[in-house]
Amino acid sequence: MIRIALPDEVKILKKITEACAEDMRANGIFQWNKNYPSLQVIIQDVEAGNVYVYLIENKIVGCVMFSHSMDDFYKNISWLTPHKNQLYVHRLAVHPKHQKKGIARQLMNFGENLAIDRECLSVRLDTFSKNERNNRFYKARNYKRVGEVYFEHKSPFPFYCYEKVLP
Repeated sequence: MIRIALPDEVKILKKITEACAEDMRANGIFQWNKNYPSLQVIIQDVEAGNVYVYLIENKIVGCVMFSHSMDDFYKNISWLTPHKNQLYVHRLAVHPKHQKKGIARQLMNFGENLAIDRECLSVRLDTFSKNERNNRFYKARNYKRVGEVYFEHKSPFPFYCYEKVLP
């Protein structure tokens, strides 16, 4: 089941992102750390009504943030569609104990359908260049790589920007 996150669930969401960060680091992927995503960022996202959670037997095992706001660091990307009405995906996380069960796919299906319902032109996101699994995941979903951004506070390596044009 997928539903919008509630304010009293932010600590659960933080624990999920920390578990994902630890799992990525153990696999040589230095995309997230203890400070990112921060609890403050998660609180802001939940308060804005932008976080959705995936539940198994009433337990949150995954989450994702969807927003219509384009961050400044995306402004120099050669996107496939004009900047009008897009859905941006941030902080997709599935607890490592529940990965490889199709939960990320279901969260992305949900987001893409949400974007279609909201008459968005496309879905946009970025993912760490060294996270090969994520890059394969988005390419398999017909996302096109359109550029890269750098977050030097996270890594000297780029984050690849992807966009999927909606029907």
